[in-house]
Amino acid sequence: MTRFVVDTSALIAVLTGDPARERFIARTQGGELLAPGSVHWETGNALSALLKRRRLKLAEVQSALAAYARIPIRLVEVELGDALELADRFGLYAYDAYLMACARQQGAPLLTLDPRLGRAAHEAGVRVIEV
Repeated sequence: MTRFVVDTSALIAVLTGDPARERFIARTQGGELLAPGSVHWETGNALSALLKRRRLKLAEVQSALAAYARIPIRLVEVELGDALELADRFGLYAYDAYLMACARQQGAPLLTLDPRLGRAAHEAGVRVIEV
């Protein structure tokens, strides 16, 4: 089974019906999704930002949360020191560094829609699959 570390940007695309949704689903079909535990809170933060900007209504966010609960993501521990070294080296926020550290530690490619994170991950030796 192919394993993937999934970025919040890809999850939000799936949850909100973004055009990348079908590509993401096709790419991960039959695979195992992994993520650091922070992805749960980052997903909530992204959805609250969509509410704040009035891009989604509360009912749509609740529907997205129900869909999120059905996505089988295995949350894994990330070595905090490794993540902070990556954050320092690439000028990243901790959330992005957690994803990169997770991908390195798990030996799995990173699925992302974030070009900046993708470039940093590639530079760090992480295989990147842009959805």
